[in-house]
Amino acid sequence: MNYRERLKNIREDHDMTQAQIGKIIQKSQQGYNHIEMGRAELKIEDLITLCKFYQLSADYIIGISNIPSPFPKK
Repeated sequence: MNYRERLKNIREDHDMTQAQIGKIIQKSQQGYNHIEMGRAELKIEDLITLCKFYQLSADYIIGISNIPSPFPKK
């Protein structure tokens, strides 16, 4: 599974819309859709924001790991 599919699955598992996630990373629904569809790249700053929001590790979100490890807290 690539990270775009993982992003979509995580978003749907949380019953969130693209518009809602777009707001979290300060993008429009269309801007976030472009990330999920492969027309735009996910910026590292946005990945960090999503890790914090979903409380998941970056390794899981980008598909390096299939274990949904929690995002480390300080």
